[in-house]
Amino acid sequence: QVQLVESGGGLVQAGGSLRLSCAASGRLFSTYSMGWFRQAPGKGREFVARISGSGTSTYSADSVKGRFTISIENAKKTEYLQMNSLIPEDTAIYYCAAVRDSASTDNVAYDYWGQGTQVTVSS
Repeated sequence: QVQLVESGGGLVQAGGSLRLSCAASGRLFSTYSMGWFRQAPGKGREFVARISGSGTSTYSADSVKGRFTISIENAKKTEYLQMNSLIPEDTAIYYCAAVRDSASTDNVAYDYWGQGTQVTVSS
């Protein structure tokens, strides 16, 4: 069983930065990829970024490229999402997730999910 716990959300002004963390516990194989998704009020869950278990491969949604950076620290079983130049449209609940043996950006493919952390960007 794998558990994921996000932290680092909060309220920030437009143009500001936040760093989200996702701590994993349990048996997480090196073949797992980690991802970040977000869900704004009244909208579906949207892919943000993903990283391979080794940390050597990353992919981000066009809407966040150049502003958000995903990284992983395997020794600590922790995934990060550094968010810079935040805009009000980034306001959402952010979820981390894990998927085994897949590079999918589709949320239905992911096996494990955190509880989410709220990010609010004021204009």
